[in-house]
Amino acid sequence: MKTIGLIGGMSWESTASYYRLINETVKNQLGGLHSAELCLYSVDFAKIEAYQQAGNWEKTAHTLSHAAQSLEKAGAECILICTNTMHLVAPQVQASINIPLLHIADATAQKIKQQGIDKIALLGTAYTMEKDFYKGRLIDKYQLDVVVPNTQDRQLVHQVIYKELCLGRIEDASRHEYLRIIDTLTEQGAQGIILGCTEIALLIKPQDTPVKLFDTTEIHALAAVDWALS
Repeated sequence: MKTIGLIGGMSWESTASYYRLINETVKNQLGGLHSAELCLYSVDFAKIEAYQQAGNWEKTAHTLSHAAQSLEKAGAECILICTNTMHLVAPQVQASINIPLLHIADATAQKIKQQGIDKIALLGTAYTMEKDFYKGRLIDKYQLDVVVPNTQDRQLVHQVIYKELCLGRIEDASRHEYLRIIDTLTEQGAQGIILGCTEIALLIKPQDTPVKLFDTTEIHALAAVDWALS
């Protein structure tokens, strides 16, 4: 078993899901008392969010690169950034280390392609939905047709993530709004929905909608286990 390195804390609620999913999957695959060999570097999300607000991506890249280097020194043999948004600085983080970074968009796109889907909707923070680092990778590398909500709905999705989900608040009214947005996107031809923020799976579950959901937290965590046990 190879050692997985997790850069977490963005937010810690979803990082806890990574830890649980990785260990449950290792136990299920290996049986007995097996659990995952991993290292976790958990950052202070308040600092990261302030850098995001200021558009200071250089500072976020420095912070996450330091975390990745610390994990490598601690024995990690791969790195996961346990958040979709901060893959905006994934190239800088990868350049700072000598071990592979398992990209969340790659794992997600591969799962989408396995389902035979070519038009997909993306929900996430405003950064993820509006900037090119995530959508562009899905389009250019995997030839996916990616749609996002309109401006007003993007703002709503973003606010729920930061004002509720990252604080551990799960609100029925917000679930209703997310499901409305999902319905709108499927009416536009989307064959599935990327839950492209690691907190969204805390709010929206498969039983809430007949639409195919791609939970990036679960997909990323299971990809790490596949890598570690390969």
